[in-house]
Amino acid sequence: MRLIAILFLCMTIHSNAQIVNKKITGNTLTNTSISDSALLEKVQRESFSYFWEFAHPVSGLARERSNNAFGYGDEVVTTGGTGFGIMAIIVAAERNWISRDTAAKRLLKMVNFLRNADHYHGIFPHWLHGATGKTIPFSRKDDGADIVETAYLFQGLICAKNYFTNNTPLEQELRNKISWTWNEAEWNAHIQPGKDVLYWHWSPNNEWSMNFAIGGWNECLIAYLLAASSPKYAIQPAVYHNGWTKSSFFKNGKSFYGITLPLGFDYGGPLFFSQYSFLGLDPRGLKDRYADYWEQNLNHTLINRAYCIENPKKFKGYSANAWGLTASDSYNGYAAHAPLEDLSVISPTAALSAFPYTPNYSMQALRYFNDSIPLKMNGASLWGPYGLKDAYSETKNWIANSYLAIDQGPIVVMLENYRSGLLWKLFMQDKDIQKGLKKLDFSSPWLK
Repeated sequence: MRLIAILFLCMTIHSNAQIVNKKITGNTLTNTSISDSALLEKVQRESFSYFWEFAHPVSGLARERSNNAFGYGDEVVTTGGTGFGIMAIIVAAERNWISRDTAAKRLLKMVNFLRNADHYHGIFPHWLHGATGKTIPFSRKDDGADIVETAYLFQGLICAKNYFTNNTPLEQELRNKISWTWNEAEWNAHIQPGKDVLYWHWSPNNEWSMNFAIGGWNECLIAYLLAASSPKYAIQPAVYHNGWTKSSFFKNGKSFYGITLPLGFDYGGPLFFSQYSFLGLDPRGLKDRYADYWEQNLNHTLINRAYCIENPKKFKGYSANAWGLTASDSYNGYAAHAPLEDLSVISPTAALSAFPYTPNYSMQALRYFNDSIPLKMNGASLWGPYGLKDAYSETKNWIANSYLAIDQGPIVVMLENYRSGLLWKLFMQDKDIQKGLKKLDFSSPWLK
């Protein structure tokens, strides 16, 4: 869940509701004798099952969460989380957890649904009704287009278009419909007249009432890149340089625990900043006039871990093995856990989705989640129907009874990028994306 979501949800969502689907997939018991490689496969595969077993039965799209909260149930599907789920399905096909044709058929079902669902100049809302495709308002005035959620969706769709390249009627139809949907998205419609900045929301009922200009550094870089990459409705470079990079919290340059943070909030903010935009966008060697994005994401991760080791609030259980602060459920609802908003809650997705940056440290965390938590939490396990549960607090002796699409998806995708680089390859080889990167004056080993 993005920071704008937290403003509306953190005081109202409570994560102790019943899981609405109790199907168990795989071995959900902890096993301290399991090898590291087998443990990686296990957490990837079981996290994928959230998007396969628990997908909405009509649309195939990803449900927002596994439990009833915030006054809605399992009809609510998430646009951005679906993008993450599309990438997880690609991983499943590549690793033969499901057949390639089965994956392509599911994705075609999803794309067909999206093409008939509510959209606003080709930009989708944050939430849709999983059976009807009608917009479910995220808040009173957030009842239209959400360009950031749409960016996460297209990050996945572009990967799918570049993976399913066989000359079969099924894969041709899937590619064509993804291309049509991509070509029809009017990214430049999210600029108010006379402004050089993207705006997060537009509503046919409320127009620009949300008035949320997207400035960095946060999770929204991918929205600017896709907006610059559009073949028909692209933004001009000035929107990136005068909008995204001109906010008061874009540049940092200070040192925390002896580690320099080039961009963003002090201590880096929640770890999803270094993950959501980089599920497809390869940070290795990625640079522009503002930052080296591998350095940014690595240092952000190291600072987050160093904070947990220092543990200035003396919370129970924090250590070099137990780290990772990001947005997730907590014992009081939903929160953007970070060094400056630390509630004693560790979110497994934070360390696991950092695997490409800190593989050794992330593996230490995964082993702790698997091997040690049952011993320290009276036999309770972090494992459940869809892999590791959303969060825990040893201080509160609490383990979430929930899963969120936006937390499970990055686990599958970033572990795969660590293991094979698959999603980075699929996204970065796209010709439109390469043109967008060049347009914004990025350099990358992927650019010829």
